[in-house]
Amino acid sequence: MENKGNFLAGLAIMVGLICVALSIPRAVNVMNASKRNVSVRGLCEREVMADKVIWPLQYSIAGDDLSALYRQMEANDAAIRSFLNKGGIDNDEISTSAPSISDVFTQEYGGNNRRFRYVIKSTSTVSTGKVDKVLELMAHQSDLLKSGITLESGWDSRPTFSFESLNDIKPEMIEEATKNARASAQKFADDSGSKLGKIREANQGYFTIDDRDSNTPQIKKVRVVTNVNYSLSK
Repeated sequence: MENKGNFLAGLAIMVGLICVALSIPRAVNVMNASKRNVSVRGLCEREVMADKVIWPLQYSIAGDDLSALYRQMEANDAAIRSFLNKGGIDNDEISTSAPSISDVFTQEYGGNNRRFRYVIKSTSTVSTGKVDKVLELMAHQSDLLKSGITLESGWDSRPTFSFESLNDIKPEMIEEATKNARASAQKFADDSGSKLGKIREANQGYFTIDDRDSNTPQIKKVRVVTNVNYSLSK
């Protein structure tokens, strides 16, 4: 009786091992199928016009009579505002900061070598979405020279152009980038004799906005890259 029980137990173990052995190829096929995929990138780029600009207009004047310099500064600021108004810039788009005043005679190094004692710097800043009008005004800055105003051209005086309407073009750009990614994946599938399946994983990536080049900062290049993983089948 005991021998019979041992035989049946051994037989059950053998049957179980056979079943396991038969199921291994299928499990391997499923695992291999789950590993068949392709990861691709989709790119979309567009050139857009900036829709906002911040333009500082700076100038400096020097002299020994502080009261006279203040009067000259007020006249210059008024002339700049008039120049901007005539070019289509409204007063609420112009701000004039408090002037910077230097007394060079009180400076520790080299103050007495200066010709004039006082130097006043004034800045009027334009902040507007009228990029086209600002570009026209920049091309006619020489009109201010006729009023005796010489605008500074340093780094602090450069206009800053930006593109604020990214959300308006995001959906279309993501769609185009995804289409480009699928086209690349389809080409890979065709070349490898596979069938392209569904998206397994996708990463939108991030948008970048840069100047198209250093000479036209008002033209921006918007770029997005999507990363997509597709399944493949035979």
